[in-house]
Amino acid sequence: MKIDLNLLPLFMAVVEEHSFRAAADRLGVTRSAVSQGMRKLEDALGAALVLRTTRSVNLTEAGERLRDALSRPIADIGTALDEVASANAPHGLLRVAVTSIAEQFLSGPFIAAFVEAYPGVTIDVTVTDDEFDIVAAGFDAGVRLGEVIEQDMVAVPLTGEQREMAVAAPAYLAARGTPLHPRDLAQHRCIGWRPAFSMAPYRWAFAENGTPFDMAVEPQITTNDLHFMIRSALSGAGITFALEENFRPFIESGELVPLLGDFLPPFSGFFLYFPQRRNLAPKMRALIEHVRNFRHAR
Repeated sequence: MKIDLNLLPLFMAVVEEHSFRAAADRLGVTRSAVSQGMRKLEDALGAALVLRTTRSVNLTEAGERLRDALSRPIADIGTALDEVASANAPHGLLRVAVTSIAEQFLSGPFIAAFVEAYPGVTIDVTVTDDEFDIVAAGFDAGVRLGEVIEQDMVAVPLTGEQREMAVAAPAYLAARGTPLHPRDLAQHRCIGWRPAFSMAPYRWAFAENGTPFDMAVEPQITTNDLHFMIRSALSGAGITFALEENFRPFIESGELVPLLGDFLPPFSGFFLYFPQRRNLAPKMRALIEHVRNFRHAR
């Protein structure tokens, strides 16, 4: 393999500085030269070495192997470069940060089909509703609603449009009545969601005659756990509010009743997102392809 060995010190500067700009200052070159040098090295290897956003730079698995290789005796480096370039079968650890409300990703069949198709990939799923830089935190990808994904990310649709829904158990509605307008919720016991203990409960969003509005329903029960919300609603504790797909099995069985549907329009759904397109690791390409195939099969 023909590799410009002058690019290796440039790579190590990026690794040690965690920044293209700082690496450029250290080497006395322009940031553009560092960017072009990294691209040439990655293209020669056919593998991405760093994940870069406007906020951070983090090593891929291939980048970690090359960094480790450059600490070995020089005789090992050629072998290591060949290993990085030839690792084309999907393999290794794939870390994904997934919002707790992404039911289609978390329900089981999606991941079961993926690990069956790619036995060489180990997948680590962190379920979190915190908003953070996935690259800086060491994740390969994330799953969120499209409206909250940073603009410098590549996003692949995981679902179609989504819709939020208010639901309650038949027994609750029989005892307390059925709200006909969102303002009627003030007279009902509500079960709310908050992403963290220090944050206010999530406001329930509606629309009327094309005009969106939201309401602070002052829930009597509040939690950061979707399944606790559902179990509480199933038990007749009150009205709760989340994405329709989370409630669908219980609506179909008659255990929960959908409410206020005329005030709940659809919106953009969930996306798998990641920081770059060039020289994606085979494990990441496999996940993207699986997302596309899984969505079209449904």
